[in-house]
Amino acid sequence: MDIFEKIKKNRGALGQYQEFGHGYFAFPKLEGEIGPHMIFRGKEVLNWSLNNYLGLANLPEIRKVDSESAEKYGLAYPMGARMMSGHSTNHEKFEEMAARFVHKEDAFLLNFGYQGMVSIIDSLVDRHDVIVYDSESHACIMDGLRLHIGKRFVYPHNDMESCEKQLQRAQKLVEESGGGILLITEGVFGMAGDLGKLDKITALKKKYQFRILVDDAHGFGTMGATGSGTGEHFGVQDQIDVYFATFAKAMAGIGGFVASTKDVINYLRYNLRSQIYAKSLPMAMTLGVIKRLEFIQAHPEQKEKLWTIVRALQKGLREANLNLGKTESPVTPVFMKSGVNQATQIIYDLRENWNIFCSVVVYPVVPRDVVMLRLIPTAAHTLEDVEYTIKAFKEIKAKVDKNEYPDKLADFSL
Repeated sequence: MDIFEKIKKNRGALGQYQEFGHGYFAFPKLEGEIGPHMIFRGKEVLNWSLNNYLGLANLPEIRKVDSESAEKYGLAYPMGARMMSGHSTNHEKFEEMAARFVHKEDAFLLNFGYQGMVSIIDSLVDRHDVIVYDSESHACIMDGLRLHIGKRFVYPHNDMESCEKQLQRAQKLVEESGGGILLITEGVFGMAGDLGKLDKITALKKKYQFRILVDDAHGFGTMGATGSGTGEHFGVQDQIDVYFATFAKAMAGIGGFVASTKDVINYLRYNLRSQIYAKSLPMAMTLGVIKRLEFIQAHPEQKEKLWTIVRALQKGLREANLNLGKTESPVTPVFMKSGVNQATQIIYDLRENWNIFCSVVVYPVVPRDVVMLRLIPTAAHTLEDVEYTIKAFKEIKAKVDKNEYPDKLADFSL
């Protein structure tokens, strides 16, 4: 069969929705200044779909560094990969700052978070090693796993009994192969907002020999007393062997970093294919993330603003008998019983009648009879935004409970 013919017949899990939802359900355009209130299809909406936890995107002191750095260096400098010609004192400066912040010996700055994680997994293990991982790991982890030619064992999400069984299986294999075990999980699971059980996982080190890699994209800057992450929240940061975070969430930027011992980071510097064969993070962005990390450390009140909004939003939604699942983080999912067709009606109602924009997740990411409305609170939101949103969601839930949304696709052709 011709590859293109195959594509026509099978558009993938989410591609099936493109005929009716493109530009509205998928690939929507949010315009204007980044913030809780933006423009969607010509009108202002209250936006709960921002990767801007700490509200840094539009702070004047952050924007000033971004603009001045871009004016001074442009977006091309430095011209090359880190190993060849793309290295600088400022890249090193951020690495020293990040390592101290997450309580590790050393860190390495990455041009992109997603590709960085793929390469980290690929570099850390060989065919003799075994990987044990959580079933709900992010796509970047899953893609890294695909490169591993050795054994890998999955455990159901946060199921510690199964996790231990997989470690036992792995232990038997590495005793024969001479390899090691790498356990991979997330600090905050970005879809449902629940936490990886880092306290229980690290406790298993007393019984089994393995190393832990934690993807803390949603925990960095938001979790723990100082914002150092989910490991700090649990008091086990020192037990995390390889710590990974991105700038796309709390830092309102792009890129990421990995932190560990000096030996491990030096090894990764010379073996991460996504960094060796790709351009380094541009100087303007590097100076931007230095400023962001300095700001986070100097202004802990910014994290408190975030959590004030988080607590108010989640408390109000729960008091309205809405199902938020097991979230323990700023990620705020709202689960409702609904088919895909009714889900489009719910989205339409929220966006057109309530002027509220949030991300929507449907089958196959969640079961067929469930819709998940995913809200991301930020420090830039207000308690008035929260109050209005709770009112809207109460009305939406009442309609869902009464089965008032018709079982047909909403008309997005506005």
